[in-house]
Amino acid sequence: MTGAAGGMGKAVCLALRGAGHEVVAVDLKEPAEKTPWRFIKADVTDGKQVEEAVSGLGPLDGVVHAAGLYKLDSLVEMDESEFLKIFDVNLFGVYRVNKAAAPLIKKGGRIVIITSELAPLFPLPFTGVYAVTKAALDRYADSLRMELQLLGISVSVVRPGAVKTDMLPASTAALDGFCGKTKLYPVNAGRFKKIVDGVESKSVPPEKVAKAIMKALTARRPRLVYNVNRNPLLLIFNALPKRLQLFVIGKILK
Repeated sequence: MTGAAGGMGKAVCLALRGAGHEVVAVDLKEPAEKTPWRFIKADVTDGKQVEEAVSGLGPLDGVVHAAGLYKLDSLVEMDESEFLKIFDVNLFGVYRVNKAAAPLIKKGGRIVIITSELAPLFPLPFTGVYAVTKAALDRYADSLRMELQLLGISVSVVRPGAVKTDMLPASTAALDGFCGKTKLYPVNAGRFKKIVDGVESKSVPPEKVAKAIMKALTARRPRLVYNVNRNPLLLIFNALPKRLQLFVIGKILK
């Protein structure tokens, strides 16, 4: 289980332990208190650390990916280092862990990858880099599923909307920071912030995501995709033709 120190990761670990499963939790951040599961400190952006973390494990029933970064910024203003970092965690980190862990996963085992409700949607302004990494992760999961079915391993994706975790205040701080530093979009960013604040107020507890992940890990025939707390306005908006979406966003944010 990667990203185990975060809100969703911890909720999944608790659900697995509650169901009697042995859990190995991996995160760069150490837990603040003792946990009833094994913890391994490792950075998913470091291939050597990932290999060392996996090397001491025995056969695995499944792997859950919850490690991730959330970023709000302008694609033409953000630093290159920040652009590369979010890809390194959200996409390449999943690749590194699966590459190291796949030989240990039992036949009939599961891989569950948390993406985002934004993954299949037309990206909104200033969510671009996050949405692109999650869309890429969705496609990676599709490709991985095609290959691993040949080994008897299933791959499921969980796409949550707003969830009550530490990521929410972090995303608010990131948006506030962007609104304060952008030189190209000061007015547009302020208007966009009001929309984001309204969306994030309708969040669900991380236990709801954990429930979906448990289904993906234990169902006889797991779904390919589990959706959690999808925003109905986003779904309606994305049902519009893309050119109309562009027009609407331009009218709202200009």
